[in-house]
Amino acid sequence: MTSAISLFAPVEDDLRQLTENLKSLIGARHPILYAAAEHLFGAKGKRVRPAIVLLVSRATMMGQEITTRHRRLAEITEMIHTASLVHDDVVDESELRRGVPTVHSSFGNRIAVLAGDFLFAQSSWYLANLDNLEVVKLLSQVIMDLAEGEIQQGLNRFSSDLSIEAYLEKSYYKTASLIANSSKAAAVLSDSPTETAEAMYQYGRYLGLAFQIVDDLLDFTGSTEELGKPAGSDLKSGNLTAPALYALEEHPILEVLIEREFAQPGDLEQALTLIQNSKGLERSRQLAFQHSQDAVKCLECLPPSESRQVLTKLTEYVLRRLY
Repeated sequence: MTSAISLFAPVEDDLRQLTENLKSLIGARHPILYAAAEHLFGAKGKRVRPAIVLLVSRATMMGQEITTRHRRLAEITEMIHTASLVHDDVVDESELRRGVPTVHSSFGNRIAVLAGDFLFAQSSWYLANLDNLEVVKLLSQVIMDLAEGEIQQGLNRFSSDLSIEAYLEKSYYKTASLIANSSKAAAVLSDSPTETAEAMYQYGRYLGLAFQIVDDLLDFTGSTEELGKPAGSDLKSGNLTAPALYALEEHPILEVLIEREFAQPGDLEQALTLIQNSKGLERSRQLAFQHSQDAVKCLECLPPSESRQVLTKLTEYVLRRLY
C-alpha cells in the first residue's frame, strides 16, 4: 500500500524544510513551550495538511515556483492543526497521540493548554504578516470552527438522537474546515480565479470529511497499535460517529446502552458487538467513498500536473487506510 510519505514525494523537500522552520518559528524564548513544541513537531506525523497546501500551491501556480507566502501558509496550517491536537488531548484526557505520550501527559495540563494557546497566537501573528486579508479571514474562520466543533462534540456526548447531518457538520468544524480553507487560501495566494479557489475549498471539504469518516471507522476496525490509542475509545467517551449512528437505526437497544453511558458491566462490549453486526460499518465506508469521489471532481478545473495527480491519489489513499 502506498504510504503518505511516498505519496508526498513531489513536496518531500518542502516538507523537510517546513519541519525545520516550524521549530525555529516557535523560538527558544520559552524553554518549556519550545520543548513541548519540539516534542510535537518531532512526532512521526504524516504532515498531511501542510502537504495538501503545498500541492494545491504547486497545482495552481501552473509550473511556476511557489512563493515564500505559500510556504508560510503551510507552516501556519500545521501550527493551527498541532495547537488543536494539544487542546483536544487535554479535553479527551488522551495519554497517547500517534503512539507518543501527549503534551499534557508529559508536561502537565497547564503547560499543554499554554502550549496550544501559544501555537494559536504564533500562527495568528504569522498569518497577519502574510498581508492578505482574504487569507487572514479564511484561516481565522478555521480557528473559530475548531472551537465550535469541540463545543458541539462536548454538548452531544452520549446523545443517541444525533443525526448524520449534525455528525457531518461537527466533522467539518473539527477536521475539514482547516483542509478546505487552507486549500482555498493557497489558491488565493496563487492569484487563481475565484472559481478555482472555490473548487479548492470544496476539494478540501470533501477530502476532510472522507478523512474523518475513515478515522471514525478505524476506531471500530483498527488495533490499538495502529490507532495509537485504545480501539473503541470514541464510543466509550460518548462521541457518537457514523458507524454507531447507522447501527442505532437497526438496533434500538443501542440507545439504552448509550443513554446510560455504558454504566453497567458488559455495556460497552455489547454496544461494540451490535455495531460490528450492523450495516453501520459498510454504510460509513460508502459515505467516505462518496465524499472522496466528490473531492476528485473538484480537481477538474486544474491543468494536468504532477501535483494534481497526487491530490487525486490522496483521495484513494484516504480510503485505502480501511483495507
